[in-house]
Parts: sequence; C-alpha cells; structure tokens
Amino acid sequence: MSLYLCLWGLINYLKWVVVMMPLREMAVMGKTMMVLTLTGRVLHDAVSFIVFSFLDILDLVLCFAFKAADFIIEAEWKPCYCASAKEAITSSGKILVSEQGESKIVCLTSTKLRLEEISDTLYTRTSLVSEISKSTVNELKRIKVEGKSSTVTVQTSEKIKKGTMRSTLTVNSTIVEMLQGKIGGQHLHPISRWSDCDCKFCTSWTSSSKETLFVRAEGPKDKGKGDVLFIHGFISSSAFWTETLFPNFSHAAKSTYRLFAIDLLGFGRSPKPADSLYTLRDHLDMIEQSVLEPYEVKSFHIVAHSLGCILALALAVKHPGSVKSLTLLAPPYYKVPKGVLATQHVMRQVAPRRVWPLITFGASIACWYEHISRAICLVICKNHRLWEFLTKLVTRNR
Repeated sequence: MSLYLCLWGLINYLKWVVVMMPLREMAVMGKTMMVLTLTGRVLHDAVSFIVFSFLDILDLVLCFAFKAADFIIEAEWKPCYCASAKEAITSSGKILVSEQGESKIVCLTSTKLRLEEISDTLYTRTSLVSEISKSTVNELKRIKVEGKSSTVTVQTSEKIKKGTMRSTLTVNSTIVEMLQGKIGGQHLHPISRWSDCDCKFCTSWTSSSKETLFVRAEGPKDKGKGDVLFIHGFISSSAFWTETLFPNFSHAAKSTYRLFAIDLLGFGRSPKPADSLYTLRDHLDMIEQSVLEPYEVKSFHIVAHSLGCILALALAVKHPGSVKSLTLLAPPYYKVPKGVLATQHVMRQVAPRRVWPLITFGASIACWYEHISRAICLVICKNHRLWEFLTKLVTRNR
C-alpha cells in the first residue's frame, strides 16, 4: 500500500513538473520578449531621431543648393514649400492668404475671386528637433497654466460674445497689382525646368491644344446604357485599370457601357503644371472639363482606388443626382482624436518619420522633405529611360 502511494505521489509530481515547467518557461519567455521589444523600440526611436535630424539638415542644405542651381541655369528660382507662405504667389492668378492661421487660395478669374482651401500641412513641415522642442515647451506651459484654464475659457467666450474677436484676413500686397493687371498671365505651356524629364512621354501634354486630362475611353460611341468612371490612386495612372480590368470585361459589357479611365492631374500623360497646388477643386474641375462635359456624361458610376476614393466622394457630393453608385477600393480613412487638427494627425499617421518599415521611411521622406524628394527624382525620374533600359537588359526584355 505504501509502495502504491509512493508511486502515485511520484506520478503526480512528474505530472506537476510537466505541467508547470512550460508555464514557467512561458513566463520567462514573455518577460524576455517584453524586454527585447522595449529595447528594440528605444533603439528604433533613437536611430529614427538621429536619421531624421540628419535629413532635416540635408534638406536645408539642398534647399540652398537647388536655389543656386535654379538661379544659375534659369536666372530665377521658384518659392519652395519650406519658405514663407507669402512667397507662394504664382503667375496663374493664384494668391495665398491666411485667415486665423488657416491657409486658403485666392483664384483670380475674369469675374470673381474664389477662396479655395488648402491643407495646412503644405507649408507646415517643421524639423524633428524643433517639433520635439516645441512639444516639450507646450507641455510645460500646459502644466503651468492647468489651474487657470477655466478662467481663460470664460474670458475667451466672453470676448467672442462681445464681438471683440474678429476674423482677420491677411492678403499679400501683390493682390492689388494682380487686380490692376500688372502681372502677366501664365504661359499656355510652361517651359520645363532643368530638373524635369524632357522625353516625349513625360512632356506629351504640352503639345496638346487643350488643357485636359488624358482619358482612355472604351465602349459604344453613343451613350449606351450607362457610363463608368475609373479613378486611380496615388503614384498610379489609368493603366491601373486599363491593364487589369479592361481586358477582362466581356464584349457585352464593353458594348453596353462607356468606360472612362483617366490620368489625374499630375499623373501619367495628363498635364503637370508646376504652378498648381493640386487642390481638391483643381482635380474636380479637370475631371469635369475632361470627361463629364466633352462626353456629355449626365449620370455615371464611379470605381475608385485609394486617393481616387476622396475624389469620388467629392464628385458625389458635387453631383448628387448624377452619381448612380460608388465602388471604393482601399479608401484612406483615419480616425482623428477629438480636439486634434485632422490634417496634421493624418500627416503623422501616413509619415511618422520612422526608419522601419521601409515603406514608412519612404513615405516620411516624400511627405516631409521636398528637396530630398526632388534630388531623388532628379536621379531616378529624369533618367527613367536609362533605368528602363538597364531593367530590360537585366530581365532580358521582360
């Protein structure tokens, strides 16, 4: 009996060891992973801070370098986005104004002045060092005046009720000269800059008699049963649709519906005006001038991807009675915390200035560093024919 009890106890002990040892190992493993994760995060933040601090300096150096090159080659330079917003006056009749810190565009036409909103991130690209310093100072100020916040809020609301706080509109003095016609209009086809590609494919839009988007239209010549507008996303073109969907549509579908795939303003074979700020209104106006008006499109379906989803929604708002359906693929949506400026929040979500993953690193460079991006385009985009030749050579023309 005692031998049986001993064996039974030994078996239970072995069971306990088998069960408990993995739990202990899992706990140790969990703690180790937590430490490694925290260490990796700290190292990643430190490396990101060093890399992007260096890029801040490099972008500043390139700013002066490109200004010097532009002045030597073209005898003038155009204002960049890291400069003062007051320098954003262009020869197309557009002027940048500010209203309570928000930027707007004044479009000068033959009959009216039109205010057009632009993103406040366009001229707000602070360096990482200054941004951290500013956030630290703001946090200290917030802690210091935390007890006085209620009083400040009451005084502010009282000022608003009394009407002492008024909306102020600051306009550069050059608007007067523009209204008086002292500044000439824009060239019909602006001359390409020295850093732009001059091949026929990239400059094909300059030989067109009309300033319209490139449109790939398929289907019946008459209106048919319906029209479908395809809008591509960022870093893309109409080929996104014409090389994937269009070949797979049935003959019946192509003979029934008119299919329109466009190259958005600044993409593919569409115009790429250097003085355009590519606002939402600019994109909508070009779509209307290139598709809706010339093809007499009265009602239509929209299929859009990524950036195109924003334009599709804007078209639906502007033409609520014309849009039959919306098909949105991968629409960009970011939940914005309450009390946070939406554009700045999205900017940091899309481009958080981190070195990893690589796609985030690339997006951060493209969003925060105008002159570094221009240098990359100077090497890659301007010489794309060379890279295409080498690619075909290596891949044996595949």
